[in-house]
Amino acid sequence: VNLEYLGRVVFNTNGLLYPDSVVGTDSHTTMIDGLGVAGWGVGGIEAEAAMLGQPMSMVLPGVVGFKLTGTLNNGVTATDLVLTVTQILRKHGVVGKFVEFYGDGMGELSLADRATIANMSPEYGATMGFFPVDHVTLQYLRLTGRSDETVKMIEAYLRANKLFVDYNEPQIERSYSSYLELDLSSVEPCISGPKRPHDRVTLKEMKSDWHACLDNKVGFKGFAIPKEKQEKVV
Repeated sequence: VNLEYLGRVVFNTNGLLYPDSVVGTDSHTTMIDGLGVAGWGVGGIEAEAAMLGQPMSMVLPGVVGFKLTGTLNNGVTATDLVLTVTQILRKHGVVGKFVEFYGDGMGELSLADRATIANMSPEYGATMGFFPVDHVTLQYLRLTGRSDETVKMIEAYLRANKLFVDYNEPQIERSYSSYLELDLSSVEPCISGPKRPHDRVTLKEMKSDWHACLDNKVGFKGFAIPKEKQEKVV
């Protein structure tokens, strides 16, 4: 509902335009960041205070720039991509930080792909995973019933304020707290587990990894099941 209907991207209040933002009591409120709307999860008391008109403040977090290049290969899904991104971000350490995705590769991702990655922010620990508005965002707004007038207003406002990404123009390398990069063509079909979403396993390694997990001592990657019980048929 947020992506398809409620998200404004740019608010127009009596002729005053300003960027849309949202907070919610669901940790997966971050899905809206795939639409270029800054959104993150908060506690119930914070949300109630906001509903009663109280301002919401926060310490300015570190921002991790995540550059995407290339394109996804045929057969690679958004799930494969998000598991890869989650593994990279968990290893880097992004708890309490904002992650902003940029680069030409971003233009190759559908809005659904972006929303999937943004939705997983709680899994990789970031406050949000943000995708700036570009032509893909505008296409999605039209697809979901926003009027041409509204979409043109959004584009004009964001371009005027240097908030719109146009891949036909020279890309300015912005200043971030730290940098990461992923070539989308390197992403392989994969799964995660057996117990944690950031324990990514490629499909070609799945069988050997599973047998290793059966043998390993009890832990995130182990069950310590004796050999004789592994062969048991129920």
